[in-house]
Amino acid sequence: MCLPNARWRRAPFVHWSAFLFLPACDVRCQGSTGCKNGGRRAVLVVCLVRLGAAPQPRHHGDHSRQQQTMIVQSAMNMTSASKHTLAGVLAKSSRRCWMRVRSKEWWERVVLKDFSDAEWRDTFRMSRASFHKLCGLMDGLLRSEARTVRAPIPLPMRVAIVLYKLAGCARYKVVGVHKCTVINFVYSFCKGMTSSAIHALISVPTAAEARRIAHGFQRKSNIPQILGCIGGTHVPVLPPGDSFKEFTNREGWPSCVLQAVVDDTYGFWNINCKMPGGAHDAKVLKQSALFALAHHLPKEPREISRTTVNLFLLGDPAYPLLDWLIKDYVRSPNMTPEQESFNAYLSSARTTVEIAFGRLKSRWKVLLQRSDFHYTFTPHVVATCCALHNFCENESINPAWIDEAAVLEQELPQPGMSWYHAADCADGQTVRLALTEYLKSNFPLRRHE
Repeated sequence: MCLPNARWRRAPFVHWSAFLFLPACDVRCQGSTGCKNGGRRAVLVVCLVRLGAAPQPRHHGDHSRQQQTMIVQSAMNMTSASKHTLAGVLAKSSRRCWMRVRSKEWWERVVLKDFSDAEWRDTFRMSRASFHKLCGLMDGLLRSEARTVRAPIPLPMRVAIVLYKLAGCARYKVVGVHKCTVINFVYSFCKGMTSSAIHALISVPTAAEARRIAHGFQRKSNIPQILGCIGGTHVPVLPPGDSFKEFTNREGWPSCVLQAVVDDTYGFWNINCKMPGGAHDAKVLKQSALFALAHHLPKEPREISRTTVNLFLLGDPAYPLLDWLIKDYVRSPNMTPEQESFNAYLSSARTTVEIAFGRLKSRWKVLLQRSDFHYTFTPHVVATCCALHNFCENESINPAWIDEAAVLEQELPQPGMSWYHAADCADGQTVRLALTEYLKSNFPLRRHE
């Protein structure tokens, strides 16, 4: 189809009245760009009517005023069949729904009126008191301004929808709002949490807090000067197509790595979740802010077996041995009973981080399932779940949540540990030897199972 080269004057209050097909129009394609045939063509004419007066076109070429008048008159004298066809075209292009009806029945009738305390905890993973405290924490970050179309969803319902999604219950129709609205709430909540509120929930311990943590670890494991246990876990992610291999872990499924440091009460005080699942734990550590700022960690030195020992982290064999990060002795036929006993005590203490990961994922099951979030946003979701873990960790956890999480984790099993084989740090060896002598002198030898 060739269209005549015509430009229409723009005027205010212009109404698009018709898309009219004229199969026998006398307008020739002379001068039309791209037309080589010059014969009659069916022309799509857009007729503009402004207060009953026809618009004034400006043509290039030799189209006469009589041809212009004929086009306008043909548009005005539409047959009933043409009007019927036009109505059908306009009906197809109009919106089916301007605004959907938003239901609050789930929130106002089911949750607020019918939920018992146990049902509330099972749905939102925290008590009512903690929920209202969280709403106050997120008030300035998630509250929406009033709109003229309809009243916004209240802040408590927004927070409830986000917690419902993070807990793993992704049945969008239950909450009474559209899936896109749920995703927008999750994005706003997680961005707000990671930008400001998380700093009050996850932070490096002060000197006084560090002494308390070390005392708690020593009471549980008999090892002094432990500031925290470091470990990693994999979280399912929707990877980009061009980097799928980088995100694929040793078990063959795409993930990102959550590296965390845990205190003696299963709380996180440092997290990093920016590395893809194909990265080794040692690489994740060296790329983290923890590694770069390790010299700023609390020291609180103490004399142990005639050696000055600062506070340190406990890690598994996937990490390097450093003066601030102690790990097991490498198993070998030449291992002494004292070294094997040290490994047993160390392994017992390090279960703290595994327990913390288990409690985290059992409470927020979104970390166990392939989510519909973009891979660049997944770290925000993981960090938010860690912050919420600290927020409500003082509350007891339902054993049924742990059982459900164990079943889900079987679908995507965690990759096995890959040892770090580089040379050990000399200062780290000195600290580990002092701790070995301390355990040998004060506690019975143990065998590592």
